Amino acid sequence: MHAFLLTLLIFIAALLYSSVGHGGASGYLAAMALFDLKPEVMKPTALVLNLFVASIGTMRFARAGCFSWSIFWPFAVLSVPFAFQGGRWTLPAHIYKIILGLVLLFAAWRLAIKQTSTPAQKPVVVPLALAFGGVIGLLSGLTGVGGGIFLSPLLLLLGWADIRKTAGISAAFILVNSAAGLLGLISRGRGLGTLAPEILWWVPAVLIGGLLGAELGSRKLTPLIMRRLLAAVLVVAGLKMLLTK
Repeated sequence: MHAFLLTLLIFIAALLYSSVGHGGASGYLAAMALFDLKPEVMKPTALVLNLFVASIGTMRFARAGCFSWSIFWPFAVLSVPFAFQGGRWTLPAHIYKIILGLVLLFAAWRLAIKQTSTPAQKPVVVPLALAFGGVIGLLSGLTGVGGGIFLSPLLLLLGWADIRKTAGISAAFILVNSAAGLLGLISRGRGLGTLAPEILWWVPAVLIGGLLGAELGSRKLTPLIMRRLLAAVLVVAGLKMLLTK
């Protein structure tokens, strides 16, 4: 029953996250945290699942014209090496739980609030985008998230992309960061060998959820109530990470 419930949560996370161009790592990490999986299992597993969903999202949003190379590359160029380095580092379990708990709570807040299109798109400030990309990349590698949950609000807040283009850029950003973070783990001998055995069930679940979500998200926005339900799960998991030893 636990295995079924965890697979269902991961499927729902893939469906909802992919609809806004995200890989779903914070959702997968939240689900695994609720079922007390070990940090050394959670991180590589979330990155692998991210690769599948972000690949689907990148293709779907790009085909729908929701992507901009000129916005993507300044964030990606430093995020990739920093994500690789973050993947190589192994944090003490209690530090990892604190950082991940805060990331999950931030993700919950971002999902719960209503997103609207920016009134006017502004040109990207390249030095600022490079700096943000490096910081997000490092955090992505350290925690096992793809970084889209941080990139999306930045793009919208600064007026550098509308909501649909933000989704497409975030999907590609998550894809390259997840790959870099996973390669960093593998280079330390902590990669695929520490994956959860249940990943054989979770990969088909996220593929189906990712396909459905990306199709919905590239055509129309998902209902706000669905995002808030997922945010509630993230809050519970984030608090669990912060309050348990």
